[in-house]
Amino acid sequence: MQLKPLPFHEDYRRLKAAGFSEVSQKRSHVKFSKVSPDGTRIDIVPKHAEFKVGTMRSILRQAGITPEEWAQL
Repeated sequence: MQLKPLPFHEDYRRLKAAGFSEVSQKRSHVKFSKVSPDGTRIDIVPKHAEFKVGTMRSILRQAGITPEEWAQL
């Protein structure tokens, strides 16, 4: 599946739909957290208008979400 750049508000909505909650913000980066039986996942997302596909892959890797799951959120 081909990832495409999305604006921050769309990434925010999808992370919330995946069960993440906003924990804190430091400058232009927002920290999200999700507690699961496997442990706590932390995801740091830049609060930019749009970010590159490589950054998007990193966000998904931190969140433990596949591109296919991401497309369905």
